[in-house]
Amino acid sequence: MQLIGSFVFTVFLFFWTFFYAIFFCVACLFLPFRLRFALARFWGTVLLAALKGTCHLDYRVEGWENMPPGNHVALWKHSSSWETIAMAVIFPRQVWVLKRELTWIPFVGWGIRQLHAIAIDRKSGSSAVAQVIEQGRARLAEGSWIIIFPEGTRMPRGQTRKYGGSGALLARETGKMIVPVAHDSGDYWPRRGLMKKSGTIRVAIGPPIRAAELEVREINDAAQSWIEDKIRSWESVQ
Repeated sequence: MQLIGSFVFTVFLFFWTFFYAIFFCVACLFLPFRLRFALARFWGTVLLAALKGTCHLDYRVEGWENMPPGNHVALWKHSSSWETIAMAVIFPRQVWVLKRELTWIPFVGWGIRQLHAIAIDRKSGSSAVAQVIEQGRARLAEGSWIIIFPEGTRMPRGQTRKYGGSGALLARETGKMIVPVAHDSGDYWPRRGLMKKSGTIRVAIGPPIRAAELEVREINDAAQSWIEDKIRSWESVQ
């Protein structure tokens, strides 16, 4: 039954996203960014409800007390497709840093552009960092959070890699905080394959890091250590 539910959800995911993207692109011609993001959040809310109904996969969030007032830079662990949906539902109004290839997808990519996403060429090195700083500064000034996957790609369970410096540098230069976010979605929605496991994904919001007081390396080390330690603490009690 779990395999059937996973198949049903996957079909729904593709059809809902494609047709909603068409509607979204048309609606964005008439809506300010605040309402565009509200539509994006509705897209994610429907998918999370469908995931719970078809695959019996839910989530819970801890650490709300760590959310600082205002808008800042959040570094999310990236281990599955789940967080690309859930972050729009869990966090306040936000802008995503993502690879530019995603903006080339018909309708879906056009919708991503309407959400003020910062689309970068990951192979361009320092120019990509400069793009995140320039556009991120403007998005922060507009009142949006900046959401970044600092590992740059989905990581298998128990693995991580060196964090990119753009998020830490952006927060440091703008006086914003870094908010680390850990989760174990990869245990339930693997990087590859159709099957989604039933259960409850755990999401933890970590204590904010005052980036202005630290070097980029220190910021990333603090965020990465907290995220990976939190995930290991969950694994140790399973």
